[in-house]
Amino acid sequence: MLMPSLFISHGSPMIALMPGGTGQALARLAAHLPRPKAIVVMSAHWESQDLRVSSSSQPHTWHDFGGFPPELYALQYPAPGNPQLADDIVQRLNDAGLPAKPDPQRPFDHGTWVPLRLMYPEANIPVVQVSLPSAQDTGLIKRIGEALKPLREQGILLIGSGSITHNLRDLDRFAGPEAVEPWAQAFRDWVVEKLQEGDIQALLDYRKLAPNAVRSHPSDEHFLPLYFALGAGDVFKIEHAGFTFATLGMDIYSFS
Repeated sequence: MLMPSLFISHGSPMIALMPGGTGQALARLAAHLPRPKAIVVMSAHWESQDLRVSSSSQPHTWHDFGGFPPELYALQYPAPGNPQLADDIVQRLNDAGLPAKPDPQRPFDHGTWVPLRLMYPEANIPVVQVSLPSAQDTGLIKRIGEALKPLREQGILLIGSGSITHNLRDLDRFAGPEAVEPWAQAFRDWVVEKLQEGDIQALLDYRKLAPNAVRSHPSDEHFLPLYFALGAGDVFKIEHAGFTFATLGMDIYSFS
């Protein structure tokens, strides 16, 4: 059973309460995929100095945000971890020349549990997180995905969770659902074009080559999980496209 790898724009934590079109797309995607034996996630919300792999048997749900309604903080995602899979991932990364170590304390951050709650609400599939090294090099993140690509053949779903655009300073919270800032659209369209063309070198150097790259991503962490999914995957497909608040891209891609 060969699983795809996915890139998910996880958006605001509020989609856990108000799923909208993105939540519906995630539920649809999960329904059409074979049931994973386990899920491995690289989230934009776990940056680390080194490379780490969550190894707890029962990670906690971390509400790593502030200023939201109490109902959001009451939500839990009690999926189990998988220490054996975590050890296997550490070994695969080390064998690929990517020194890694287990982290038994890491909880599920919202880049992991919010989209998974919409995809697999029963929370009965084991989940392991891989950290985002703070060196933040596109080629490095792609190599991590490549090292874990064989896990797809074991029925394991690999997910990079971030955002196709992520500039919170320029959000328009009064924008309608169809509103999109031209600069954000241009960046998103450039990325899709390069993915469709298979122009990996341009994508690796996106910060210099893509239009409005710095405005679309003032910092790298929400874009880098795309390279994890890209490295772990094959044929690119758009599963969902759209924006919220006129600037926050909500695209979902598969690499099957």
